[in-house]
Amino acid sequence: MKLTYQAILLYIMTFLVIVIGDQMTKVIINHTLSYGASYAIIDNFFYFTSTHNTGAAWGILAGRMSLFFIVSLLAAVGIIYYFIKSEPYQKLTRFGLVLVFGGLVGNLIDRLVFGYVRDFIDFIIFGYNFPVFNVADIAITVGVALAILEFGIEEYKAWKLSKLQ
Repeated sequence: MKLTYQAILLYIMTFLVIVIGDQMTKVIINHTLSYGASYAIIDNFFYFTSTHNTGAAWGILAGRMSLFFIVSLLAAVGIIYYFIKSEPYQKLTRFGLVLVFGGLVGNLIDRLVFGYVRDFIDFIIFGYNFPVFNVADIAITVGVALAILEFGIEEYKAWKLSKLQ
């Protein structure tokens, strides 16, 4: 694994922006809205809603904090391992892993400090009230999407090469 100084700096800065940005937005919401309160940004579409999640996405496995600590630690080890094993040309994957790691740490801080994750971004899409989420969740989702995208691109290139032979 050969990382340039610029790449290392980019990854560290990205990680810090995600973790600090996630925690700062949660603090702002906590000081602006009381728990359960909602503020309309765009009526019937986008709200800031202060809520707590003791589970995973969509509140599944609510209250199982010890499970989330174990899964978070295993995921962190896996992310670091895969980042180290990835190739320098896998820029989307590496950047995606940094985003996922930053999001994991942001939500883990909440679980350790509060015993729940603070969520506040709330959308109603075509009448469906989507589960409330936060900046860390966005980073995790985008990071996974980038890794999948690069995997798809690599598979497509391999497929195209196999057709040429």
